[in-house]
Amino acid sequence: MNKPSIEYQKMMTEIVYVNLPGPDEPNPGMTGGELLHGFLAELHRAPNDDTKAFVNALCGKWNVRYREYKD
Repeated sequence: MNKPSIEYQKMMTEIVYVNLPGPDEPNPGMTGGELLHGFLAELHRAPNDDTKAFVNALCGKWNVRYREYKD
């Protein structure tokens, strides 16, 4: 099943889901959504603990959730 890269769901508050994995590298011809998907996925893979904490704090503030999908 082909899942969209980013999903939007409105319930009591808006929640944005970033489906993982995302693209590893930008490629010519990618749409803005695909570029954003790769950018957000790379932030999620940050190797530095301080960066991860910052990204997680932003995700909490902006109601962004990451979801891992495996084929």
